[in-house]
Amino acid sequence: VINLFQLFRRIMWNRSSFSYLYNLFLQYYEGVVFSEEITAPFLYGKDTSMKTKKLVLNVSLSGMFLALAYVMPFLTGQIPEIGSMLCPMHIPVLLCGFVCGAPYGLVVGLVAPILRSLTLGMPPLFPTATAMAFELAVYGLMAGLLYKALPKKKINIYTSLIGAMIVGRIVWGIVMFCIMGFDMTKFGLAAFWAGAIVNAIPGIIVQIILIPIVVMLLEKAKLMPNK
Repeated sequence: VINLFQLFRRIMWNRSSFSYLYNLFLQYYEGVVFSEEITAPFLYGKDTSMKTKKLVLNVSLSGMFLALAYVMPFLTGQIPEIGSMLCPMHIPVLLCGFVCGAPYGLVVGLVAPILRSLTLGMPPLFPTATAMAFELAVYGLMAGLLYKALPKKKINIYTSLIGAMIVGRIVWGIVMFCIMGFDMTKFGLAAFWAGAIVNAIPGIIVQIILIPIVVMLLEKAKLMPNK
């Protein structure tokens, strides 16, 4: 919404009535829906700190990645044979970690599967969405942490991605094991291997190919707040 109004301002700013209504809208919601530090850059223009501008950018991008995580399963769901194996929710969460940073990736990863489950019933809240929430939260967290910590070389994009995927899948396995009552007959190594690796091979391949390309393009365009 904020981005739409920012675009609206750029288009209509020369008309004083539109300018007045635009600022009135943001002032009304300041402290109600959006905090002052979110609305300030649009209300006060250049009289804001870089920290605030970066916050607004990260919040906006995180909202976009959350929306993508919500919508993308609809697209892959049209391919019944491999739709779920493509792990469509993983891609926006991992990208959020790279682009916005660890805290934002963690929140988007934690919220996305729970939100889909509560609003659409898919994936089922227990145990699927619950385990996925931990898994995706760790994806976003680790992708952001590793990308921030490692030297900015192309190889380290792959290192950060693969590291996040490994840790996230381990956490998924631990959570599933706990949910199943610590019963190896219900969730053992074979079930972990099948769920975390074998059934997810198409998604793993897509992620390893697509995500580094997107990150490198964003780096080239200087659109990486987490650098």
